[in-house]
Amino acid sequence: MTRTVHTEHRTLIAAPAESVYQIVADVTRWPLFFRPTVHARVLERDNDQEIIRLWAFANDEVRTWTSRRRLDPHALRVEFRQTNCTAPIASMRGEWLLKPVDATSTTVAFGHEYRAVDDDPGHAAWIAEAVERNSNAELAALKAAAENHDRMDELVLSFDDTVPVDGSAYDVYEFLFQAQEWPRRLPHVSRLDLREDASGVQFMEMDTRAPDGSVHTTASVRVGFPDEAIVYKQVRVPALMNAHIGEWRIRWEGEGVRLISHHDVLLNDALVERVLGPQATLADARTFVRNALGTNSRTTMERAREYAEERRRAEEPRRAEEYRRD
Repeated sequence: MTRTVHTEHRTLIAAPAESVYQIVADVTRWPLFFRPTVHARVLERDNDQEIIRLWAFANDEVRTWTSRRRLDPHALRVEFRQTNCTAPIASMRGEWLLKPVDATSTTVAFGHEYRAVDDDPGHAAWIAEAVERNSNAELAALKAAAENHDRMDELVLSFDDTVPVDGSAYDVYEFLFQAQEWPRRLPHVSRLDLREDASGVQFMEMDTRAPDGSVHTTASVRVGFPDEAIVYKQVRVPALMNAHIGEWRIRWEGEGVRLISHHDVLLNDALVERVLGPQATLADARTFVRNALGTNSRTTMERAREYAEERRRAEEPRRAEEYRRD
């Protein structure tokens, strides 16, 4: 007999229900707030229905799946159902249900209903552990984000840097995706260990050298979309950050491309004075982080530009010869 498992996790959040709902409803912001979520995309949206694709940790592995969600802001409910489950999950559905306690506090019930492939006990145990770990982590993150909802404009730092490239998107993408070559290509990278799993997800640990000579170690997960973008999430962040996600975007522009580096950072205001000094403010932290990340990103983009433009110049004589032959 097929065995369906039901679970429910609850928490109380000191924030208005509408503020909590906005975080649950906007899945594109989950990677910044929810520790297990690496990347999220909305594939389709029609009124109260949407199809999303998630990349997220499940028991220390990064898995990806697609879900259909139904959003009901009046009932403060978001229902979801995975549409392409991967083993060991045979089916998975659930809901977020919010109930206002009063004007400033909300209870959240996060429910799951799932089946394991072949009702295998080992599969069921794996799913149970993943649901337990992720549900607790996501509720804790939801609570932290919602209870700081009125400070998010201060705590979240988002910015872009752009470099035009007279080269091919393929070559730009190749430079960025082949990060194992960065220690010999980028002056600020002194060490980089890279591994890639079967799904094309990269795990990267990198030592970055700051202008003052200090070395900072970060660890990231990256997902590539060939010749279009590479998204990443740092899973080990510097002290001034609670979270850092980013994206290398490659956009065709005439015969060249526009390379964009996008960053979203959730600042850790509790450590500002310890890191930057007793007189430092959150505004100082925003400037410091913007300069540090922006400097490294611009250096990487300039080297990517040089690489792609060099490749185009090397191709021109061959193309000219082929044209003469034609």
